[in-house]
Amino acid sequence: MISQWRLRAAFARRLSAMYGREVPAYTTLVDVSREVNEDVLRDRGADAERLGSIGRVTAERHGAVRVGTPAELQQVARVFGALGMHPVGFYDLREAAASAVPVVSTAFRPVDGEELARNPFRVFTSLLTPADPRFFDPELRARLETFLAGRELFPPELLALADRAEAEGELPDDAAERFLQLAVAAFELSTQPIDRVWYETLEKVSAVAADIGGVRSTHVNHLTPRVLDIDELYRRMTARGIEMIDAIQGPPGGRGPAVLLRQTSFRALAEPRTMREPDGQVREGALRVRFGEVEARGIALTRAGRERYDTLLAGVDERLAHDPDADRPSVARTLWADLMPGTEHELAAQGLAYFTYRPAPERPRDGAHPPTALADLLATGWLRAEPIVYEDFLPRSAAGIFQSNLTDRGRRDDDQTATAYDSTWLSGALDRDVLDPYTLYDAQQRRSLEAAAEELGIAVPGTQGLAQRERATR
Repeated sequence: MISQWRLRAAFARRLSAMYGREVPAYTTLVDVSREVNEDVLRDRGADAERLGSIGRVTAERHGAVRVGTPAELQQVARVFGALGMHPVGFYDLREAAASAVPVVSTAFRPVDGEELARNPFRVFTSLLTPADPRFFDPELRARLETFLAGRELFPPELLALADRAEAEGELPDDAAERFLQLAVAAFELSTQPIDRVWYETLEKVSAVAADIGGVRSTHVNHLTPRVLDIDELYRRMTARGIEMIDAIQGPPGGRGPAVLLRQTSFRALAEPRTMREPDGQVREGALRVRFGEVEARGIALTRAGRERYDTLLAGVDERLAHDPDADRPSVARTLWADLMPGTEHELAAQGLAYFTYRPAPERPRDGAHPPTALADLLATGWLRAEPIVYEDFLPRSAAGIFQSNLTDRGRRDDDQTATAYDSTWLSGALDRDVLDPYTLYDAQQRRSLEAAAEELGIAVPGTQGLAQRERATR
């Protein structure tokens, strides 16, 4: 029998091999990521594995797929459910993007700490929003919804096997092999001719809309390795002659512990696609829709930490509005030094980041009773704080990656009222709960505190005291 996590690991490996055949530059990206990780491990030693073992980091991938209807989203959730992956987080890229990106998204991933350690494969999954009148007028919406209703992305056999794997938590060898074959095939780039006029009609609204609703299949839009030094990777990829997007998305690098998520990519490459003309003739064409993304993950921030980060972004935007010629990374680094702590201890002390807490092996053994406040337990050596890796995404960064690989800004009528979407709506569309990432991180941190308190024989300390103590001593 093949368990869900082994299915997940096998699917990630096979998807990576398939995508490497379709987009050879992705293989170069993986190779350079591996080289950078090996160099960082050699230079930094154990510190390089502070946010995950080198084995996990090297194997780690996140994919991105796009679907057109709630029914298709439900089906893709069943496929990922077979792999032990759950929808986590709601991302509205319509509001995060300056260009026309008419999608809302979630990410399917494992949520249990042990499952994440075994294989943290995640898939950022976007849903087209034809009901939003800012992008689609009634006539185009009707045509688009009719087109989407007439296609099948996932064969019934795949969905039946997926349901069995999710219900039973495993599959027999033969069924597992069949499931993997069908699942990988469902995300391959189709060779079916594309209706050129229909595709270009949607492309005038948004290249993302055309990629979703202008074809009769779905495909992997990018597959992302994880790297320990994304700035070095950016330099090495550029040195190899691969055109990268203009900037690294996410927090500025270079000072203090890594937090949240930094991402970049090489630019979308022209891929040959066959196009069907109005007279029925099929001609060779090319589309630029897929690209190679890479990411560096840091520590998960609490809600307070995320508010601090959003304040930083707003400050950068404000300064650049007054001085458009300023260098954005330099401005961001300056503000970051003012707003964000420079050490893990300060992040914990101010309640800005998530950690797991464990009794320190070298804690006092002289019979003294440990203090009760978490800040004191850390300061006096009773507890160790280990950072919790950020497993999720940043809507503005995702939108920035999407925008950097679009041919133009598309079309958007902001005189129209936006159609409302939120996590509750998405849960209904999926017919399964969209989990709150903060709740997951809170629970992980809380469980560690409860276990540590039991071992030390004290009441469970509250994390809110950390921020209070830090303010009192400043």
